Amino acid sequence: MASNVLGNGEFSFDNKRRTGLPKIQTQKTDDENVVCHDDSATPVKAQTLDELHSLQKKKSAPTTPIKSPHVFGVAVSEEERQKQQLQSISASLASLTRETGPKVVKGDPARQAETPKVQHPVHHHPTPTLNVSDSGLKFTHILYNLSPAELYEQAIKYEKGSFITSSGALATLSGAKTGRSPRDKRVVRDETTEDDLWWGKGSPNIEMDEQTFLINRERAVDYLCSLEKVFVNDQFLNWDPNNRIKVRIVSARAYHSLFMHNMCIRPTPEELEDFGTPDFTIYNAGQFPCNRYTHYMTSSTSIDINLARREMVILGTQYAGEMKKGLFGVMHYLMPKRNILSLHSGCNMGKEGDVALFFGLSGTGKTTLSTDHNRYLIGDDEHCWSEHGVSNIEGGCYAKCIDLSREKEPDIWNAIKFGTVLENVVFEDHTREVDYTDKSVTENTRAAYPIEYIPNAKIPCVGPHPKNVILLACDAFGVLPPVSKLNLAQTMYHFISGYTALVAGTEDGIKEPTATFSACFGAAFIMLHPTKYAAMLAEKMQKHGATGWLVNTGWSGGSYGSGSRIKLAYTRKIIDAIHSGALLNAEYKKTEVFGLEIPTALKGVPSEILDPANTWPDKKAHKDTLLKLGGLFRKNFEVFTNYKIGTDGNLTEEILAAGPTF
Repeated sequence: MASNVLGNGEFSFDNKRRTGLPKIQTQKTDDENVVCHDDSATPVKAQTLDELHSLQKKKSAPTTPIKSPHVFGVAVSEEERQKQQLQSISASLASLTRETGPKVVKGDPARQAETPKVQHPVHHHPTPTLNVSDSGLKFTHILYNLSPAELYEQAIKYEKGSFITSSGALATLSGAKTGRSPRDKRVVRDETTEDDLWWGKGSPNIEMDEQTFLINRERAVDYLCSLEKVFVNDQFLNWDPNNRIKVRIVSARAYHSLFMHNMCIRPTPEELEDFGTPDFTIYNAGQFPCNRYTHYMTSSTSIDINLARREMVILGTQYAGEMKKGLFGVMHYLMPKRNILSLHSGCNMGKEGDVALFFGLSGTGKTTLSTDHNRYLIGDDEHCWSEHGVSNIEGGCYAKCIDLSREKEPDIWNAIKFGTVLENVVFEDHTREVDYTDKSVTENTRAAYPIEYIPNAKIPCVGPHPKNVILLACDAFGVLPPVSKLNLAQTMYHFISGYTALVAGTEDGIKEPTATFSACFGAAFIMLHPTKYAAMLAEKMQKHGATGWLVNTGWSGGSYGSGSRIKLAYTRKIIDAIHSGALLNAEYKKTEVFGLEIPTALKGVPSEILDPANTWPDKKAHKDTLLKLGGLFRKNFEVFTNYKIGTDGNLTEEILAAGPTF
């Protein structure tokens, strides 16, 4: 087919050889109704692909620029503020031996197009020339308070085992350790902690000395400073603005940074401007082991807390829960100093402002019962009770994922979306669908997400003084009543005991209940003696008129194997009656051995199950089992009896009298 170019610029096919195709015209026309529109635009300014990619993102700091920055009333430039921030981080990363931190600069080294400007660290003393090493000649890039999207990029690019799942959550691996290592946790015993902390038998606080802590700190800081980049989070603990704690987390993994972004309270840009020096700092060098020949070390893992220095060091474990629970332990020390009670509990609030606290060990139904669509969720795990009321310590939730389903836990299921960290889960290679029943990596699969992801969360996470304190126990022995009203001494006794009974399988296949006790329903995290927290709880309950309740979510009509699990529907009716105040108006009678006040009738719950003695066909077996459990309570409490509250110890005797008598 021939073509011609006409003199007026028009292009046409030779009419003689056309095959019926219409004539194509490319000349400009003034007709506004032309179908073909001109979508051409001014060419991009970029001269190379790299320049083009650089135009894709608006230039901004990880934190919003400050409108009117002032330090002590004096206006400072953005450049000066950034410099002060980097000097603060450099001081945090300072080696105690060399008395200097690394040359720190902001930003990802992969994105550095030019040589970074040197930000000189703060020098408290002249640094001896002998201490200069190659590490002093390098830059450490600080990735400061990155957003979830930026942390996703970092994790997927640089951390093997990080993937985006079909729901948008970030799946990652915590390495060899898939749970906490309580035997490797150490607390410095010094002048600050000698008399304050609970030491010795039954205590979770295993001591170490200052020198060993400094050796481990040096090891962690040296490791972090040897890296090309580290992640720094500056965040808060405690939603009570009068008592919040500023924490700085220095870590080597994007996974750890995103985890803490979710679990701590996220500051606003304005709050970050005035952040200043942190109250507590975590050095997470979990990829690097501790030296097992160091004094007090029993493995290559060590989690060390120094309350005088307000620092925590993590070596030899990448399990993120160590940071969360380490900070909880710190709050268990700092808050009581301010006459604020720290609590391992769930907390929700009714539409009328009535607050309830839920205590319970694993398997008691704490999460299920504190999650109520008719009530606001203040928090699922860690709280403070001050003169102002209750406040959540955290900014997120750390939920178990094993056997998770949309039907059983819709709120948790829906919270697993973009921004959520999924730990150690197994997913289908192609679709990235998570199989929550798969325990191939660990049974302790977890999801960490911001509390805003729960639809009925109360933001800010604060509430008035609690009206009800609910202690949950899954009693597999089947002798505790479904619900009991407790007096103050009984509340203290059962709070200190922290009881539940698990069903453990033995080698020959026989299954029988095993009693488990955890002081204050969180023995692994408390710092002071349990009776101190119990005394504070009783004082606050008495002052603000709260009622204590013991709720059994376990067995009725016999122990595990012969009896049956109390129906969840009945337990929910009991909890509803506690919230509404209906249970306060019920008639009560007292049980044997434990001396518990139990209601004789409750709407929606069969009266015969309210007293366990009625439900056991074998009355002798019931009495024997009741005495057996009472003996287990007594034996557990022996470790606390040598501790006196006050000068005369009367309170201790009162608590003891509230336990089982036979």
